[in-house]
Amino acid sequence: MELRHLRYFVAIAEAGSLTLAAARKLHTSQPSLSRQVRDLEDEVGAQLLTRRARGIELTPAGRTFLDHARLVLSQVDAASEAARRVAHPSKPCFTMGFLTGHELKWMPEALRILRDELPNIDVMVSSQYSPLLADGLSKGKIDAAFLRRERGMPELAYRVLVKEPLMLILPSDHRLAALKAVSPKDFVGETFVAVSNTAPVLRAVIDKYLKRSGVSITPEHEADHLAMGMSLIASTGGVGLLPAYAQNFLPSSVTSRPLKGDAPTVDLVLGYKKSNQSPILKLLLSKVDELVDRASSKTR
Repeated sequence: MELRHLRYFVAIAEAGSLTLAAARKLHTSQPSLSRQVRDLEDEVGAQLLTRRARGIELTPAGRTFLDHARLVLSQVDAASEAARRVAHPSKPCFTMGFLTGHELKWMPEALRILRDELPNIDVMVSSQYSPLLADGLSKGKIDAAFLRRERGMPELAYRVLVKEPLMLILPSDHRLAALKAVSPKDFVGETFVAVSNTAPVLRAVIDKYLKRSGVSITPEHEADHLAMGMSLIASTGGVGLLPAYAQNFLPSSVTSRPLKGDAPTVDLVLGYKKSNQSPILKLLLSKVDELVDRASSKTR
């Protein structure tokens, strides 16, 4: 799979037509573009587009793939721009970090706030595990990060953005998918996919919840990141607990169900080093309420 496949697919999805995308955006022939789409679908292993009389329509797999394709292209553009900035520094630089998987919701709004107010700054973006983001904040390599409230770093301060409820993630054809909501007792005995120590805060919340619920569950697998968790759940027929944001990335073979009663939550916070005197950081902190409102409005 090459970047051009992603660019072609996004252009087709945005144009709503192979013909329009070929002629107006990509300046190529429709037969050639159709071959590129077939190659991409073969690589992905799923049909992404359905051809209709009035254009094209994205399949459920295509809609999911579109979000990821846009994110990949934005990261590539950001990496290229970051390299150019390092080679030719000319503007004040501000580095933001994002817990992987949260960029789609929070990065556009954070960048919009900064660029509306300070059009002459350069913003660099990093996507990593939460402990690595906290380490970057502590060492002064990152100015602000969207992460978990990592422990043992008194030099850092946090502003709570949202409390994310945990949900059960399971195969779409799993017996528990027939329920509107589940409790831990419902999935005792099921293959359980746990979160690894790459996400210690989330793992602690899950362990505490299971202990409070009075159930004994021994994980059979551990996932380092969201995509790995989805793959393990789909391939083993097992279940796992993840924050609600994971619903934005579920393939068609996997679904989610809310937890009964008082569901546990894990905080997503905006973290920064207390000694950081950056005026750009002060601006971002002053706009946290606006940031939350903007990001929340996208999910309503």
